[in-house]
Amino acid sequence: MSVETINSLLAPLTLISHIILAAVIIYFLIRRNHAEDWIVKFIGKNGLLFAFLVALGATSFSLYYSEIAGFEPCVLCWYQRIFMYPLIIILGIALHKKDRSIVSYALPLSAIGALIAIYHNYIYYGGQSILPCNAFGQGVSCAIRYVFEFGYITIPLMSLTAFAFIIFFLYSARRYSDSSTTSF
Repeated sequence: MSVETINSLLAPLTLISHIILAAVIIYFLIRRNHAEDWIVKFIGKNGLLFAFLVALGATSFSLYYSEIAGFEPCVLCWYQRIFMYPLIIILGIALHKKDRSIVSYALPLSAIGALIAIYHNYIYYGGQSILPCNAFGQGVSCAIRYVFEFGYITIPLMSLTAFAFIIFFLYSARRYSDSSTTSF
């Protein structure tokens, strides 16, 4: 698959993800009594699976961009990968063992990755960097644009979107799980 094909797949998915995430946030803010809602139960019951799938997709596409398309990851991209890649293993084991207690470990990884992604987006869209991204003499600039779709979708924004969804799914899994923390 070509980079253009992957971009034409990921950019609309990212845009749709933004719309869904905004709608879900509005839904949860407006709807006061949603504990009995079938949507909330469905998301909560399958939150670990959804988080795993998002992490798997994010990891797969980040590897595609670096290993197949030849886009050299910047330092901040590597830091985000450090927090994304282990999620596949952690969430995969949790799914296999049907262990929801893993959420306590996966949420901090996702939150730190999201904070790095927020900072990366800040730099990417013209913010002043504390240190130049390639200050350590390695890698490319964190502001280099490999992907720019719909006038705003970039690789750092895709990463932030993935972390946001993972956090949402993990939070939903923890909040709306069965009374037992170790079973679905």
